Amino acid sequence: MTKDVVALTPTMPDLHTLLAGLFAGGPDLGVGTLADGAVVQLCAPDGRPLVSVEAPVLVQVPGETARLLGVGAGAGGSGGGVWWTEARASTAVAEAGRIAGSFAGRLATVLGGTVWPPQAATTEVVPLTTDLSAVPVPATAAPAVDVLTSAAAVVIQDRPLVPLTSWLSDALRSAAEQDRALQIVTPPGARLTLPTRTALRGLPNRWVVQDPRHGYYDGLSGAVLHWRDGTFTPARDDSGVTPVAEVFGTGAEGDTGERQLILTLRTRHAPDAELVLGGALEAAFRRLTGSPPAGWSTAEPVNLPWSPRELTELARARAPRPTWLVAVGHPDRPALATVRVLRTPAGVEEDITLAVGYGAGESVPLDATDDLTAGYGLVSALTSLRTARRDLTVPAHLEAPPNPVTFTRGRHHHRLGDGTDPGAWDRLRELLRRVRPEEDR
Repeated sequence: MTKDVVALTPTMPDLHTLLAGLFAGGPDLGVGTLADGAVVQLCAPDGRPLVSVEAPVLVQVPGETARLLGVGAGAGGSGGGVWWTEARASTAVAEAGRIAGSFAGRLATVLGGTVWPPQAATTEVVPLTTDLSAVPVPATAAPAVDVLTSAAAVVIQDRPLVPLTSWLSDALRSAAEQDRALQIVTPPGARLTLPTRTALRGLPNRWVVQDPRHGYYDGLSGAVLHWRDGTFTPARDDSGVTPVAEVFGTGAEGDTGERQLILTLRTRHAPDAELVLGGALEAAFRRLTGSPPAGWSTAEPVNLPWSPRELTELARARAPRPTWLVAVGHPDRPALATVRVLRTPAGVEEDITLAVGYGAGESVPLDATDDLTAGYGLVSALTSLRTARRDLTVPAHLEAPPNPVTFTRGRHHHRLGDGTDPGAWDRLRELLRRVRPEEDR
């Protein structure tokens, strides 16, 4: 059953169209709002939310709907953009998923758009027949959270590719503030985008794969999991060891010849009023893809055309709090970056991770940082290479770690390997051991 549904329309759904869509559940249901009106909820007679609809977002970045929803997704308007209206259905009530599909179908019908996934689209009224007295009242009204305990916020996602939507970003932020783990549960065939993978870095946050034949396991490590004390934790055998799910290793696709070049940069700038961020990131994109980033945003889908000045203004408005951003390249070359802007005693710093995908037979530029050694406030840069999917998505099976290729600090550029030698990690550790004592003097 579909839980997340997206309406893609060439024009923005106005209030009347949204309300007409919300009648997908019939006149007996109510309407409420969250987040100062940014989220509209269709509610059962007892007040519990059935479908939550986020404010429409104008996606102006070429290829973004296809990247997240699949080839052919999209319904461009006259200006080349598409309005993305996402509805998330409650997993506790059987009819909620169909109501979300009817809501999206009504928007698409009125505005001449499309629905993802296509099979979810309908315009029928879906009556609420579930006996709500037999359904536990949800512990949270947060749209993205399906199960909330004192230890974890659990999000169930059944979409093939799980992006870091504003739903998930808000759930992650709320979980961290409340000292809870964010745990995303998916079927075994699902994949994560790199921003979602980055967000789940660090325990107790987890990607939990629910496999009908193999039970629960961690999608990033393969550790067998079980539900205990309100959270997914590693299971242990009689000797106290956590086994790895057999399918985690056997599910690997083998070496298809696809590669990912990963560039990790740190820049530092004086906190000047004329400072414009994003210079190193743009230079890296141009060096590796031939073009600047196509767009940027604070969540997925990436909806804003690339603008260093606008992202600088956002970071300045949020200071001294950190700002997290994502940037994407043009469709012909998969490229995706995450950026964290920090205000530190040393100045304004950017932590950048850029991944670029290459297919079998495509040449990989291993000296990617050569053009960045001058300017842009570069402090350090690490280039590494890994065997992984060209489309930059993360599957729930074993993937080889990256191997270092080059390391740059200031104007000093060090070659460590060709991306195939695991011994490059030892050379990098030795290099860092020599460099850090010099910095402390």
